Order: sequence, then C-alpha cells, then structure tokens
Amino acid sequence: MIYKVAALYQFAALPDYRELREPLRAFCAGLGIKGSVLLAQEGINGTVAGSAEAIDALAHELVHGALFGGRLDNLELKFSTAEAMPFGRLKVRLKKEIVTLGDAAADPTRQVGTYVDAAEWNALIAAPDTLVLDTRNAFEVAMGTFEGAVDPNIKSFGQFKDFAAAQLDPARHRRIAMFCTGGIRCEKASAHLLARGFAEVYHLKGGILKYLEEVPEAESRWRGECFVFDERVALGHGLRERTREPASDE
Repeated sequence: MIYKVAALYQFAALPDYRELREPLRAFCAGLGIKGSVLLAQEGINGTVAGSAEAIDALAHELVHGALFGGRLDNLELKFSTAEAMPFGRLKVRLKKEIVTLGDAAADPTRQVGTYVDAAEWNALIAAPDTLVLDTRNAFEVAMGTFEGAVDPNIKSFGQFKDFAAAQLDPARHRRIAMFCTGGIRCEKASAHLLARGFAEVYHLKGGILKYLEEVPEAESRWRGECFVFDERVALGHGLRERTREPASDE
C-alpha cells in the first residue's frame, strides 16, 4: 500500500481550539489516519498520513466541513507519498503557538512577507541584493539547503529572533528572501522582521516541499535533501523518499 502524506497549516482565529481537539482526533482515528496535529488559538499545523481516500476526506472536512465552520478556507496543503506508514500513532495536541517563536508582535494574521511561488524563486535568490535566509534548525540545514543561503545556526526556531536581533539590520539588509520546510516558520519569521522595520521580506510559498515538487531537478538551486519530521527522514526532488546505499564491509 502507498500511503498519502499531507503537510498542512493555516494561521486562523480558533478561540475554541480546545473544544476542537476530540472531534478532530475522532474523525482522524475513524479513518485510520496517523500523524501529529497541533491546535492553538492562532491556528492549525500538522503532518498526517493514511490511505488516499482518508487523507482526501480529512482535507475536505478541514476546509469545507462543519468541524471548523469554514475558518480554514486558506489551508496550506502539500501532499507526498510513503511506501510504509511514516507515523506510529495519532496525536492531536493543544499548544500556545502552532510554531513557537515567542514574539507576540509576530502575528501572521495581521501581516506576513510577500509570497513567492516556486517558479519565481530562482530569480529572486539569484539577485545580488537579496539576502537568502534559511529559517530552519542547524541539523536540517546540514542535510540540504539552497545555494548561497545563510544558516542562522539555531537549535530551535524560538532562537530565530535572537539571531535576527544580532545579525540582521533593516538598513543593510534591504531585501530578504527566506524559506523553510513547508512555509509555516516563514510566516512567523517574516511577521517578526516586518514588525522590526524590515522593508522587503519575501518567503517561498509552500516551502521547500513545494519547490522540490514543482521545479525540475535540472533547474533547481536546491542542494541535498529536505529533512521531514517523520520516519521517511528526508525527501529529494520530486518528493522522492531518501535512499541509502547498503553499509560497506570495509
């Protein structure tokens, strides 16, 4: 069986997020879906896997169903596949933030950077006056990143604001193009930089996953693999699962 994997998020006002937890868990469990979903007052974030029919049913419920009442009408969804179930169980958890930055001024429902589609990304990051910024953790960057990207060398996303305060200057860094795995961290990071007075902040819509899905490998400026938070570990161009050579006897 080939499993369908959905990475999803949306920043949206969910004041009733605590009451949504059990109905959402029951809906997913009833379809045999496994994975992790985070709910917070600011929205939803998760990666789940199941049969193609189950994932399609969940996507329809989130966007059109009664559970969220139309509040996820701009849900960011990215699909890939897995040859084995990449999650051991289903978790639906309540959090203060769906991606933790710890900056109340960074509110993606009020302002975010300018979205750049995968097809336009190469031209943006090739421009000499663009600072290309990887917003992911250091171990993720070590597995793969875009040519010429700055690595903030952070252990967790919550440290991004400290990196920005120490290393970024609105007067010197006039144009910033940032990226992350699926796009969610860039929503918070771009909101944070805009609140600090940076003029031009761009981010890769759909993240690295969308870029690897849509941009042909021959035209790609991505080098390496993209770490994903499930048992597949990493994906390459075309969202192919990573492959490893057998260990040598030498």
